[in-house]
Amino acid sequence: MKKNIFLNREQIDRIIEMAWEDRTPFDAIEIQFGINEEEVIRLMRKEIKPSSFKMWRTRVSGRRTKHSKLMVKKINRFKSSRQKGISNNKISKR
Repeated sequence: MKKNIFLNREQIDRIIEMAWEDRTPFDAIEIQFGINEEEVIRLMRKEIKPSSFKMWRTRVSGRRTKHSKLMVKKINRFKSSRQKGISNNKISKR
C-alpha cells in the first residue's frame, strides 16, 4: 500500500542529501520524514540523474552504516553541551 506523503522541494533536497551521507541510516530519514528505504530509493531514482542513481545504489547496497540492523555497534557521537538539539530538520537561528 502506497502512502500519500507530500514533500516540498526543500524536504526532497534534504532527503537526497541525507541519503548521500554514508553515516545517515535510512531509519533516520524515516523518523524525520516518514518515508521508508524503498520510498527513498524511489525518490532518488526520480530526482537524480540515472548515472548518479546507479553510483549511489552501488555505494549504499548492503552498507552497514545505511542499515541500522546491520550496524555492528551504535556509535556514540560527541555532542557539546552548548549544541542545540535539532528536531524535524529545523535549525533555530541564534
